[in-house]
Amino acid sequence: MFDIGFTELLLVGLVALMVLGPERLPGAVRTTGLWVGRLKRSFSNIKAEVEREIGADEIRRQLHNERILDLEREMKQSIMPPTSTTSSSTATPPPTENTASETADSTDAAVTPSPSPEVPPAAPVAEPAPTPRPDRSPEP
Repeated sequence: MFDIGFTELLLVGLVALMVLGPERLPGAVRTTGLWVGRLKRSFSNIKAEVEREIGADEIRRQLHNERILDLEREMKQSIMPPTSTTSSSTATPPPTENTASETADSTDAAVTPSPSPEVPPAAPVAEPAPTPRPDRSPEP
């Protein structure tokens, strides 16, 4: 990343030895190592958090798109009934010799739309009763 070679590190070490002296150099190297470690950990934590957020945003976006598609399908189904029921209900038998009142009743029956079948809501799932633990007294 920074393209630092061995010779550059050796030069920095010699300058640090000359400036700090042999007594303070080990403590300075130790402190520098601790700070570099802390920076690496914090950068990796920030990177992981950003990736989690991006992943969470992507999941939210997918769920939102699925909800929109479901709503769109429901709207289409409510506007246009399924084709198999409409083709059979719109076909009327040829008129036979009936009285005028019977013909009017059959025409009215063909014009009124049949109610669309509704799907009953799913029954709630019962949770199993908690089992008491032998190492504890039962909870009140």
